[in-house]
Amino acid sequence: MNIKPKKDGAKLTVYVEGRIDTNTFQALYDFFQAELRGVKELTLDLEKVDYISSAGLRTILFAKKTMDNQGEMYVAHVNDDIMETFELTCFTDFLNII
Repeated sequence: MNIKPKKDGAKLTVYVEGRIDTNTFQALYDFFQAELRGVKELTLDLEKVDYISSAGLRTILFAKKTMDNQGEMYVAHVNDDIMETFELTCFTDFLNII
């Protein structure tokens, strides 16, 4: 998994590539812990993510809870497989998917 951030003032876009699973989620979780402070708008771009496990879902939930306290979070470019996972886990009920 690769994480490519792009920051513009208080806006942060995070481009993730690869799988977010039990072997890779920790890097994304650590990134969020270190980089979300002061961010008012987070966009998580999943265009190049082909799989997400429950560990990855928990990591996205962590980011969402953090952003609920300080700003907005969006999830962009979700492919059909990831969208199905979000729908099955009811993440579509609380994520702003664009």
